[in-house]
Amino acid sequence: MVTKKNILLTGATGTVGKEVLKQLLEKEAYNIIVFSPQRAKNKKFYSKIKEEIIVHYGSLEKEEDLQKITESIDVVIHLAAIIPPLADEKPEMARRVNSLGTKYLLSRVKELNKNAFFMYSSSVSVYGDRLSNPNIKVNDPLIASEGDEYGITKIEAEKHIQNSGLNWSIFRLSAIMGVKNHKLSKLMFHMPLDTPMEIVTPSDTARVFVNAIEKKSALIGKFFNLGGGDKCRLTYRELLEKSFDLYGLGKLNFPPKTFAEKNFHCGYMVDSYELEELLSYRRHTLDDYFLMTKNSIPWIQKIATIIFSYPVKKYLQSLSEPLHAFKTKDQKLMTRFFKN
Repeated sequence: MVTKKNILLTGATGTVGKEVLKQLLEKEAYNIIVFSPQRAKNKKFYSKIKEEIIVHYGSLEKEEDLQKITESIDVVIHLAAIIPPLADEKPEMARRVNSLGTKYLLSRVKELNKNAFFMYSSSVSVYGDRLSNPNIKVNDPLIASEGDEYGITKIEAEKHIQNSGLNWSIFRLSAIMGVKNHKLSKLMFHMPLDTPMEIVTPSDTARVFVNAIEKKSALIGKFFNLGGGDKCRLTYRELLEKSFDLYGLGKLNFPPKTFAEKNFHCGYMVDSYELEELLSYRRHTLDDYFLMTKNSIPWIQKIATIIFSYPVKKYLQSLSEPLHAFKTKDQKLMTRFFKN
């Protein structure tokens, strides 16, 4: 009888986490253990599959909560994190969860099995502003952009992992674009319109972590950029123009200075083909993403958006921190958002 591997998953209710959990459940070789915040929506989500998984409720901020995990863990897929804009609004919380929480988790896993394989979802944000040099490789310097608290915590977490004594692999994720995971917020104006991007869908991203379980010997102790490849590349302007058209918002006709001109992140993951060669995870292109997006929009929603596109865009414009900084002549923020 084949012994099943114990897989510990964090962030299972997130955009990528749901896809990882779905793909893991399709396998029969794994026992799935989830560590998750104790929230009503999380309990509701897990209630549908409670017979197929083990759930331990707790917070990564509390080292004692991790003691609830008592299984000998073979593989960890660590996806949980405080993400922007909340990470930027509450940087101390982001550090407690993303950085210190990762350190606590590493320690607990090592207590349970010092030979465990620890996989971590880092981010393209660790490379900082790459407008002048958009071709990104894993050996490039890690310099989070000014004001990017999320990127800072990801760099800190990577260091904890490297010093953990466990077997590990770190995947730096490109722009994750699912049809339901991107809500319009003030963060949309932090990215310069001419930013080059390489998107990747949640299901393709999840496939990396799931396929990696049986390929760990080729991955241990290495960093990888995780992107969708050359068929998933465009600029932020092109992404917004196409998205506005699909949703019925019309043209991307915001006034000058609505979008930042520097200090964000993203670029082309020019060495992500290495991960594709190892794990064969890519199924989707830009055309697939836009088709999925189009098919996900109810016709009545699109009609309503077309009718109310002007007030919707005026509301979105009101969220722009770069534009507010420009209008109020806030020199500190203007230096952060704009070129000289």
